[in-house]
Amino acid sequence: MLNTETVNPNLANFILSLRDIGYSFEVAVADLIDNSVSARASTIQIHSIVHPAPIFCMIDDGFGMSEEELVEAMRLSSKSPLGSRDKSDLGRFGLGLKTASFSQCKKLTVISKKGGVISARQWDLDFISEKNEWLLINPSNCSTLPYYDVISKQQSGTLVCWETLDRLGKNEHAYVIDKLRKHLALVFHRYLEGGQGIKALKILVNNNPVVPFNPFNSANDYTQELPVEKIWLQRSLIKVQPYILPHHSKLSLQEYNLYATEEGYLKSQGFYLYRRNRILIHGTWWGLHKALDAHKLVRIKIDIENDIDHLWGIDVKKSIARPCDEIRNDLKRIIDLATQRGSKPFVTRAKRIESKDVIQTWDLIASNNEIRFVLNRSHPLYKSLLESLTASAALETYLKSIEAYLPIDAIQYHLQVSPYSVKQEASLTEADIQELATRILSAGLPLNYMEELLKTDIFTNRRDLLI
Repeated sequence: MLNTETVNPNLANFILSLRDIGYSFEVAVADLIDNSVSARASTIQIHSIVHPAPIFCMIDDGFGMSEEELVEAMRLSSKSPLGSRDKSDLGRFGLGLKTASFSQCKKLTVISKKGGVISARQWDLDFISEKNEWLLINPSNCSTLPYYDVISKQQSGTLVCWETLDRLGKNEHAYVIDKLRKHLALVFHRYLEGGQGIKALKILVNNNPVVPFNPFNSANDYTQELPVEKIWLQRSLIKVQPYILPHHSKLSLQEYNLYATEEGYLKSQGFYLYRRNRILIHGTWWGLHKALDAHKLVRIKIDIENDIDHLWGIDVKKSIARPCDEIRNDLKRIIDLATQRGSKPFVTRAKRIESKDVIQTWDLIASNNEIRFVLNRSHPLYKSLLESLTASAALETYLKSIEAYLPIDAIQYHLQVSPYSVKQEASLTEADIQELATRILSAGLPLNYMEELLKTDIFTNRRDLLI
């Protein structure tokens, strides 16, 4: 026999650690919604009350729970992460309801209705700390809680209330709710859209419906959908499909900004992992690839089932996941194919400077693994100007200074941050070109010179001005 003794944790200290797992407000709410989805809810109402004291409430019209089921649901680690679950179950550890709630509030009340019977239970962290025991409260009267009348009138469903929200700043409410709305629009967009065997879900935040946000912009004709690849991992099917989003020249400013998301295109590129149609993680390459501006339009969708969670290292918050070694090579191969396609919109535009069909204003010089942009000294306007000047050496020095101090970093920055604001062509107006054409025609220049001018990037699409 082993010589043992019981050493219970200090619950006051343990609760502090439990509350700091790392949930943000929107991730915590998404964890609650997972339970509603598993309960086959059709509508989820979210209400955030500020006055007189902050209270957060979420009501669904799912199956609801009996008293026995509710007590079990309030138990920490009510499920084994290794146990088999229904395919529609978005949980794993049996911790989500509790840890998500504790991360935001000190008092969690859950009221559920099933078979016409209303049951209620409550965790009060201050009470637990005081008694140093996990004492689940059976509240005697919940009718004073907001929206109790709503749940009482439904056939079934569950109401979750957070009180004593000590992690929410006084002036953060509007910002937090806006961020929540955007998070839910992305994470649950397939449920909000419905279709393809997915029961349509309606989520309302403060009575305003959440509009689904599909990060792949599938409705746009210029979005490229590459073929789906199927990978089998321990008898579980993984589907991988790359998308190439449209170049900004194919989008309105509003649409471009929408699909950039708040993170921007550079940080939004990469993998989007769906587990049972719910996004777990997005905008990451998992160290398999570097985030490059040339690949900012590449987004790769991965669909997995909930039977291989352990192979993806999914955490309690369902906001961290990584692919196992068995599929990393497949993902690298798919990345290579997708990024090659994804860089074409930028490569094609970059190669225009090397076109032989048009006499460009700029040339690209490559030497010893270095490249630089120089003004085209063969441009007919340059040659004409050079021949008419006595101070040609000064002009040449000035042009070389333009080449040497081309603000590449600034150009690149503004093209990344706000490409629609970069209007370089605006410095040469149609009136300027019309005046130049008039002067050229009045100069009586030889035919071969006029033919060269018609090939320049200025006149190639304005031939009528010189003919």
